[in-house]
Amino acid sequence: MRADRLVSLVLLLRQHGRMSATALARELEVSTRTVLRDIEALSAAGVPVYAERGRHGGFALLPGFRTELTGLNHDEALALLIAGSRRGAQAFGLGSALASAMLKVVDALPESYRNTAAGAAERLLIDPETDLLSRRQVAEEVPDATVAEVRRAVFAGHKLRIHYAAVGQSPEWRTVDPIGLVTVRDQGYLLATRSGADRTYRLSRILAAEELDEPAQRPDRVDLDRAWQERSTRFRTGGDQVTVLVRLHPARREELAGTALAVHSEETDADGWLRLEVSFQDSRHAEWALWQLATSAEALAPQWLRTSLRDRAAAIATCYGV
Repeated sequence: MRADRLVSLVLLLRQHGRMSATALARELEVSTRTVLRDIEALSAAGVPVYAERGRHGGFALLPGFRTELTGLNHDEALALLIAGSRRGAQAFGLGSALASAMLKVVDALPESYRNTAAGAAERLLIDPETDLLSRRQVAEEVPDATVAEVRRAVFAGHKLRIHYAAVGQSPEWRTVDPIGLVTVRDQGYLLATRSGADRTYRLSRILAAEELDEPAQRPDRVDLDRAWQERSTRFRTGGDQVTVLVRLHPARREELAGTALAVHSEETDADGWLRLEVSFQDSRHAEWALWQLATSAEALAPQWLRTSLRDRAAAIATCYGV
């Protein structure tokens, strides 16, 4: 991995000009001593890096030391930079690799595209960490070593042993045939089969993983988008799901739709409120979702949900009563 770090060091100097050992260490996530050793290695290899002493000193490259990536137009370069701004790679443990790749792309762009494409990319923000209501979109944390093992098995086509903690169950080891990786709203999933049956595993619940030498039993090619859609459909239509008829203030429509599994029908009442038929994963999910909407929503059916919400409201009123 040192070779990759040396390349990243050269590219940082190319893009930023003079940088101190401390700044380089921070960017490369190593110690300043390691940076100094890398600088010595680059010099010994003939890379024209030199030191400037003083308060504003640091390390720099002689002007003109670069290569160019030809064949990219401005929009293609911009597309690459925008792709690099997305956080999907974080879910697969490729965040540092993506940052390094974007550094190389920017450095290799022709001069005429590099400045304009990088400037345009600064004007676009994709999937910010918070929305307009300041709700933070938290990406799930998965140990790099674990997701790297999963990733290797997926790409190599080998069987995979995972120590998986399913909801409400004790963690256990299981052997699966990995098919592919999917990220949705910063949550990573492993699509696999187990004993021939489709299985979907959340990466954050994989406590440990081990790539096996045995080839995985899977087709040579897969339409991952179609596979995900099919599994999503089965998830939405299976289990202990409940269907609810709800009357809703239109301003809260997107909030409810984002919480429910599916919106099956929708119409507008004479007063402008919406009447929707939606499904939830189970009764607790339905009660929680409608409780969050307070007086902006009224459960019309089923009756057990109306009763449950009424009892909860009564308990709150009693708690705060005089």
